[in-house]
Amino acid sequence: MAVAGFRQRRWLAATERVLGHVAAIIVGFVMMVVGLGLGVTMVMLPVGIVIGLVGVAIFVGGLFARIPNQG
Repeated sequence: MAVAGFRQRRWLAATERVLGHVAAIIVGFVMMVVGLGLGVTMVMLPVGIVIGLVGVAIFVGGLFARIPNQG
């Protein structure tokens, strides 16, 4: 019984890590697209550059960052 609970917790922790990465990739991509859209207009260019670069950082972090084990 204890082994089944341990396996379930490991599976849940692994799923949470993967979903965290997927969420970061999606959010980063959306921010890059929004930054690109804002950068098209000259008035919003500074805001678009900042949002786009933050989106790139989140996207790359979602792809390559390592999330340490919690247990």
